[in-house]
Amino acid sequence: MGKGFFNAPLAVNEPVMGYAPGSPERETVLKAYKEMFNGQVEVPLYINGKDIKTGATRTMSPPHDHKHIVGSYHLAEKKHVEEAIATALEARKNWSQTPWEQRAAIFLKAAELIAGPYRAKINAATMIAQSKTIHQAEIDAACELIDFLRFNVQYMTDIYAEQPESTSDAWNRVEYRPLEGFTYAVTPFNFTAISGNLPASMALMGNVVVWKPSDSQIFSAKIVMDVFKEAGVPAGVINVVFGDPVMITETILSHPDFSGLHFTGSTFVFKELWRQIGANIHNYKTYPRIVGETGGKDFIVAHKTAVPKQVSTAIVRGAFEFQGQKCSAASRAYIAKSIWPEVKKHVVEDVNSFKMGSPEDMSNFITAVIHEGSFDKLAGYIDKAKADKDVEILVGGGYDKSKGYFIEPTVLVTTNPKYETMFTELFGPVITIYVYEDDEFTETLKLVDTTSEYALTGAILAADRYAIIEATKALENAAGNFYINDKPTGAVVGMQPFGGARASGTNDKAGSAQNLLRWVSPRLIKETFVTPTDYRYPFLGE
Repeated sequence: MGKGFFNAPLAVNEPVMGYAPGSPERETVLKAYKEMFNGQVEVPLYINGKDIKTGATRTMSPPHDHKHIVGSYHLAEKKHVEEAIATALEARKNWSQTPWEQRAAIFLKAAELIAGPYRAKINAATMIAQSKTIHQAEIDAACELIDFLRFNVQYMTDIYAEQPESTSDAWNRVEYRPLEGFTYAVTPFNFTAISGNLPASMALMGNVVVWKPSDSQIFSAKIVMDVFKEAGVPAGVINVVFGDPVMITETILSHPDFSGLHFTGSTFVFKELWRQIGANIHNYKTYPRIVGETGGKDFIVAHKTAVPKQVSTAIVRGAFEFQGQKCSAASRAYIAKSIWPEVKKHVVEDVNSFKMGSPEDMSNFITAVIHEGSFDKLAGYIDKAKADKDVEILVGGGYDKSKGYFIEPTVLVTTNPKYETMFTELFGPVITIYVYEDDEFTETLKLVDTTSEYALTGAILAADRYAIIEATKALENAAGNFYINDKPTGAVVGMQPFGGARASGTNDKAGSAQNLLRWVSPRLIKETFVTPTDYRYPFLGE
């Protein structure tokens, strides 16, 4: 029981380190990178506070050097998933009753461990596992995950403080209970921060979790779990399993105590999980919460009054940072004809100035895409563009997977606003540009709104305020995160809560109180001080 109204430390965003040549942080992360790249790590399952080695393993390799092995991970059998569920339900008995400030202290400690002793390790692991440059690793694995952990604690305290009105006759109070049962976290390869936040946000609110990271992110997910263990997350609260996603998911979603899904990944997979939950709805003890952030076909619209160099920078950064493997990455752009020649010149200059290779060489802006399947898909779209008459390759178009899965940053220009790559999510360093007539701005906004099934992020660049107002209104439902005179990527926890609707997810805004509210089941308690003893109301009088 609480013995005071406690004030948690004020959440502040973690400063982003620069990693300039000769800086201490650069030397520290390169040392960690070398040690981890040249070492071998064995990643077990983590169930009930114990490392479980099943004997069935797969190897892990960096996407930029796919023949080099950095370790292996163990695969779960059905019995291990069932054990993870059982131990989570047992752990819930104590964890759900643990005072909020004790839960907060654990995850605040996790934030400080990442900010300090684990910073180089978690960044280096992300550089290796996901082929991120040090800048992309720093803003993700270190800073954003720290921000999630800190701000979630602040949001939790704000939620608990939100209470109903009371009178002198009765005291009304709301308990924000954790969900009854256990929850399931399914996390993607592209952001270590998301991988850590999805299970942590549910656990912070008193829930217990079975977590399945992406196979392509297990190397850095292990560091997240190491942090949680050192921070003091009790045994059974967050259990980690790897292996066959169909078996794991079917085992979890068929359990009557399943109470919530926290998902980031593809739209198709999320819809399939939703379908499975619906098929099992009569088996559950409660209606499960379903929260998902999925795909995007994110846009940039440049009005004739936009500054060309600002447009080209938004395109280049928005489309090609982390090889376009962000759900928020710019992958289609609509550019006014009068500014296109100058925008085109700057885009070509910038892309031709890129260096591509291993993230260990910090002069590289581009590294590899995540795996061979992604490489082959992207190469196929590029080959098709080379053959199609209504699209041209402005710059890029090359690819090579002999050592790593390297796709050149590629800019397509199409005369067909409904060309396939204007609506299909590619999840790679490819952007398609459509040049529109200056006087067709209003019609172009309609194209932007109706061309894609997604509605995650988008941007308008313009100097004309009336054009900005028109775009903001016309694209109201086209993006959950809408940017004015900026690229459509780079949401910061505490500043830009992230999420989209339509085929992009449930828009529950990771990094906000809205998301945490999905992981509680409020209970209203009314306590009457002087209880009535006569059923009769005044209207019954003679």
